[in-house]
Amino acid sequence: MKHLLLFSALPACLLSGLSSFAQFAPAAGQPGTSAMFKDSSAFTGWATACHLIRGPQDISAPSGPYASVGDSTAACGPAGTTGVVSLGDGGIAILRFSAPIQNVAGPDLSVFENGFDDTFLELAFVEVSSDGQNYFRFPAVSQTDTSVQTGSFGLTDPTQIHNLAGKYRANYGTPFDLADIPDDPLLNKQAITHVRIVDVVGSMQPAYCTRDKNNRKVNDPWPTAFGSGGFDLDAVGVIHQPGSTTALPESAQVLAADIYPNPASSVLHIQVKAHRTYELLLTNFLGETLRYEHDTDSLFVGDLPGGIYTLSITAGEKRLVQKIVIATGIQ
Repeated sequence: MKHLLLFSALPACLLSGLSSFAQFAPAAGQPGTSAMFKDSSAFTGWATACHLIRGPQDISAPSGPYASVGDSTAACGPAGTTGVVSLGDGGIAILRFSAPIQNVAGPDLSVFENGFDDTFLELAFVEVSSDGQNYFRFPAVSQTDTSVQTGSFGLTDPTQIHNLAGKYRANYGTPFDLADIPDDPLLNKQAITHVRIVDVVGSMQPAYCTRDKNNRKVNDPWPTAFGSGGFDLDAVGVIHQPGSTTALPESAQVLAADIYPNPASSVLHIQVKAHRTYELLLTNFLGETLRYEHDTDSLFVGDLPGGIYTLSITAGEKRLVQKIVIATGIQ
């Protein structure tokens, strides 16, 4: 939960400084963003249970009040429907699901926060487990300035952070790809049962700071000494689960078709077997329709940004849904 502020009076030099050293995906709605809209057809499930370990409103005053907004039920179900739960400094939420999460090409899950704009960002680390005991963290990167503390209502450029939840405003989830986590015998990436969200303590003070994979301090609004302090968890959406319509392998789907090349850079070829009449629908992770065609054997994709897309082919009551990778530099 956020305290609404007006940033229109901020000097232009401050706003322009937010883009310094940008290198990761930009804010929701901008070209090249990885933000996933809550109603995207890519989602096949949502968290069904949450165990909450609150953190204090101000970690430098541990005997003070703890974060208090929301409860564990707020993190269950689809984004934008049940409110949010505030974790406080260093607070933790452990989510469980009706079926395990699988590692398939592209993002496998997405975490939603309730930021009211593109630059007031409260961040969190994301960890996964296949046994509920051993957790492995997505390799987070923060390139934000560490010489000046981001104040309680300070701004963060989303292009300077990667693999941190809270990168995008409300209703847009931050996607996470299980392939980014190094392999380990204690982690079964085809059967993730738990997702752990850990609030980033954005303090620059060595006694309280949290660090990214490069041991760099992660700077985000601090202190946030109020009941809604810390990361405000809205939801965790699942993209790949056993039996989901978007899960691979595609041989498990009803409709038979050959789709190639994948990855593609220019033209995507489609050979639908045993059907001469069918519909093709290509969407991005915002759920937006990019191509809608009938009975064609090719789709031009050379003008689309590199990324992960969803191709749906429908012929009568039969359907095939496949992830498509569009990349540049492929011959």
